[in-house]
Amino acid sequence: MAARGLGRGVGRLLGSLRGRAGQPDPLLLRVSVPRWVASGLSGREPAAAAVPLGSYPALSAQAAREPAAFWGPLARDTLVWDTPYHTVWDCDFSSGKIGWFLGGQLNVAVNCLDQHVRKAPESIALIWERDEPGTEVRITYRELLETTCRLANTLKRYGVNRGDRVAIYMPVSPLAVAAMLACARIGAIHTVIFAGFSAHALAGRINDAKCKVVITFNQGLRAGRVVELKKIVDEAMKQCPTIQHVLVAHRTDNKVNMGDRDICLEQEMAKEDPVCAPESMGSEDMLFTLYTSGSTGSPKGLVHTQAGYLLYAALTHKLVFDYQPGDIFGCVADIGWITGHSYVVYGPLCNGATSVLFESTPVYPDAGRYWEMVQRLKINQFYGAPTAVRLLLKYGDAWVKKYDRSSLRTLGSVGEPINVEAWKWLYKVVGDSRCTLVDTWWQTETGGICISPRPSEEGAEILPGMVMRPFFGIIPVLLDEKGCVLEGGDVSGALCISQAWPGMARSIYGDHQRFVNTYFKAYPGYYFTGDGAYRTQRGYYQITGRMDDVINIGGQRLGTAEIEDAMANHPAVPETAVIGYPHDIKGEAAFAFIVLKDDSGDSEAVVSELKSAVATKIAKYAVPDEILVVKRLPKTRSGKVMRRLLRKIISGRTEDLGDTTTLEDPRVITEILSAYQKCKEKQAGAK
Repeated sequence: MAARGLGRGVGRLLGSLRGRAGQPDPLLLRVSVPRWVASGLSGREPAAAAVPLGSYPALSAQAAREPAAFWGPLARDTLVWDTPYHTVWDCDFSSGKIGWFLGGQLNVAVNCLDQHVRKAPESIALIWERDEPGTEVRITYRELLETTCRLANTLKRYGVNRGDRVAIYMPVSPLAVAAMLACARIGAIHTVIFAGFSAHALAGRINDAKCKVVITFNQGLRAGRVVELKKIVDEAMKQCPTIQHVLVAHRTDNKVNMGDRDICLEQEMAKEDPVCAPESMGSEDMLFTLYTSGSTGSPKGLVHTQAGYLLYAALTHKLVFDYQPGDIFGCVADIGWITGHSYVVYGPLCNGATSVLFESTPVYPDAGRYWEMVQRLKINQFYGAPTAVRLLLKYGDAWVKKYDRSSLRTLGSVGEPINVEAWKWLYKVVGDSRCTLVDTWWQTETGGICISPRPSEEGAEILPGMVMRPFFGIIPVLLDEKGCVLEGGDVSGALCISQAWPGMARSIYGDHQRFVNTYFKAYPGYYFTGDGAYRTQRGYYQITGRMDDVINIGGQRLGTAEIEDAMANHPAVPETAVIGYPHDIKGEAAFAFIVLKDDSGDSEAVVSELKSAVATKIAKYAVPDEILVVKRLPKTRSGKVMRRLLRKIISGRTEDLGDTTTLEDPRVITEILSAYQKCKEKQAGAK
């Protein structure tokens, strides 16, 4: 990413770096943690410390009892500040007010780049694992800083100022990381939009955030296929009046249509200085917005701010995964999701780590892709989704054992609960029963990992399929339907958190009242996660699933209302209801029930059109696996669809339907059961 090649296209430039010696410098910096914390949290004693000064229970108790005394020194010594903060925290769940490290000024890009460049400029920041195996590219901290500054200067030249919103519609790549950091450097707010979203979904997010500029690629590459990113952006731009410029980088040599507001990014960056003075940002200034699905139809743009988010991402990265200087950290998430933000970009780079950017898929060119990559790059921590684990499990053990995985120390699971079978396979086959396996629970809203088996007392037990232990400062509470706290063990309830932590979201962009209503109204005085959980007699936590109308498809949350909205405009379909149901590979999948008008004609054609509509308006992964035509939906006398009855029908629990006295007509259950049975018989006959 050096200056000399910026005019020739990022793909060709980065390709020229393949021959560069790229092993990480052993002096890669570790996050600076006060010794009293480091000795107790890292799982290892620092060489100079004779006795750990804090145990997991003691530190957890302090973080709960004295948040200012716990988080204050960590923030002071971990982050690089322009101006020290005067108040550690000021939070009130009743009004949704969250404030950390008030009065402090800093720049996130400086914390992720400049501080490491000053000490070890040639250490490796990123290893870009491109779509084709064996073509990885290593990017040093110096190169990443220079590229970030050139991109930042380009944004400024095209009118992007502090506080402006910038949409990033790019697959995993060094330039996408530089785009995020360039925004952070000049005080702009980035909103990364998953590069698998349709033009309609892209436009909706751009318009909600009122973005000024879009950064994208001409095309993307995934599993050997070309993805027409610029064409999708062009379609979206027809609905986006706030966009002034589209900055187009080049992942391939193929030409794409360039309109009046389209700009070749590499050519413009080549004109810029590789130095850009960083903006000094307040701790509570916005860093980014990231859209996530809710139980209503419209996605919500969650707001994360500067210091608290960065501290929490860095600390959880270090302590949950036992990151050590010189490690190669492999999180295979897309940067379009919060996992990519926190554990591909901000957490690892703040810690001076080497972070792997994975552009491909788990089964391209074959089911050994992950493990061949682990062998070739000598990855030490591997963090991925249960969906991929369940998929690879079906291919058998040979694809794993073919490759040397001795570099691995920690395995991680993220995005959804991992079933025991998949957990044991990951632990025994991939990790050879020697790696620590951390099943992590957290959300876009939490900013970073909240419950995980590590950190803990050294050598503490880890149980399959359980997230187990709260991170420092996270105080989980289980509540019953009446909002009463459930004490002790062997209890299940709504998972809430009773005290604020630095990494949590601050608001929903443009709608703080929705933020309050969504997270703090159901159980006053608590943050409501939307998940249910079980607490064992020993106090360990296990996530039992969503409690609202949100499903988790392959680790990606999606509101059922979004899918219903995508199908609602079909002229032949007056009513729809979507639920989630268990799926062997994805964990959950969408099941849609539709009512057709009498004159709708060919039902199979309608079903095909509905699937196409969902793919177009949201994304392909959102398309329901099953769409069942029914005469009517089960409704209460007030007209509310009783989705719990639909879930029980699909799961075969019809003998336990619960209270159906509010149904307008109980005969509807028999009708739907009959339609579902005929559908299953038809599918069985087809096989």
